[in-house]
Amino acid sequence: MPDDGNIRPTDVLSDRPSVAEDGRPLDEGWPTPRWASDRWEGIRRDYAPATVATLAGSFRQRYTLAEMGAEKLWRRLHGVKPVRSLGATTGGQAVQHVRAGLNAIYLSGWQVAADANTAGKTYPDQSLYPADSVPSVVKRINNALLRADQIQHMEKRQGATTANLDFLVPIVADAEAGFGGPLNAFELMKAMIEAGAAGVHFEDQLASEKKCGHMGGKVLVPTSAFVRTLTAARLAADVMGVPTLLLARTDAQAAKLLTSDIDEVDRRFITGQRTVEGFYQTTGGLDYAIARGLAYAPYADLIWCETDTPNIEVAREFATAIRHDFPGKLLAYNCSPSFNWAKYLSQAQMRDFQDRLGEMGYMFQFVTLAGFHSLNLATFDLARAYAARGMAGYSELQQREFAAETHGYTATRHQREVGTTYFDEITRTISAGRSSTTAMTGSTEAAQF
Repeated sequence: MPDDGNIRPTDVLSDRPSVAEDGRPLDEGWPTPRWASDRWEGIRRDYAPATVATLAGSFRQRYTLAEMGAEKLWRRLHGVKPVRSLGATTGGQAVQHVRAGLNAIYLSGWQVAADANTAGKTYPDQSLYPADSVPSVVKRINNALLRADQIQHMEKRQGATTANLDFLVPIVADAEAGFGGPLNAFELMKAMIEAGAAGVHFEDQLASEKKCGHMGGKVLVPTSAFVRTLTAARLAADVMGVPTLLLARTDAQAAKLLTSDIDEVDRRFITGQRTVEGFYQTTGGLDYAIARGLAYAPYADLIWCETDTPNIEVAREFATAIRHDFPGKLLAYNCSPSFNWAKYLSQAQMRDFQDRLGEMGYMFQFVTLAGFHSLNLATFDLARAYAARGMAGYSELQQREFAAETHGYTATRHQREVGTTYFDEITRTISAGRSSTTAMTGSTEAAQF
């Protein structure tokens, strides 16, 4: 067939030839990213590369941010230190996380439900918001990071003193229980990749009864049903040609309800009692979480056990069991704000907690609702100071901003922070340098900051 420049289905996922040097077909294997020859080590797919090629369409679209994010996330998770992240709820928060030294962003469905969903409503974490909400916030955060990168790049080319930060950090996003069945999970994974997510996590709850991991009333789907969810998500990433990292979360430690007794993995944890809704009651507990984690490990890049306290021994027991059967399997840990940390750990124990987790293989560690709590407390403190002292109270905020500049904070100059200088440069370019309407010149920010 002549080369007409089109990318065909068999090329969609390929970063390498379809035939080895010795003539051996490579279609029995999975295309390996150039940046990680072991990317698919320990990963199971219950479908063939030919099926992916059939579903991928006749040409390949590129999802640059998702591809680059997956590479960065993979490399950082396989580095010396664990990846530590805070949940961001706005693009501006994500930019500040990077400026402060974090190298990944976590995007919590809880925070999206509370204050950032496309329905414009305030919801608890029960999958009540539209399924496009988290992808929309992923896109919003990536747009904010891109703007920060553009400003920094422009300033460097102009010879200005500026930072030298990698703003395009990977985003790990919350897909909850998939908002339905495997087909819903497939479509949601695609939307996450289109928005630029580097990693996506799913949990093994019943989507129609989904609850925050630290709520009661959680209902699990059978283990095999969640494996189908993971398979659907992996298939979506393969069809789109992006090696997105897939995180599998189990809520089995605390969940006490199950939709069906069909799965052998689940049967020994069923009590025999049924609820008024027909759900099976289970014992819950760490053994159940381990059994499920072991079942999910072949299908996921990272395993996450949702726990009810920050207990290092529980974390160790889970990690030991998973990595005994799956050596090197990466783990994720939710350093949840639902825990009263000072109730369980001393300051010294808290300082060592994450390092000890890292030694066990928990290479992704995150505070899910950091954005919600930091935004609300900071706003409350400002409002309280302003109510009591007027502009003297507000000025205290400004002085803290000025003091933070020595650590890399830049949002004191809010006009520059959001791109005024960037769009001034566009204006000058369009007008061949003769514009009288650039915004920063003559501004109070230029004069006073």
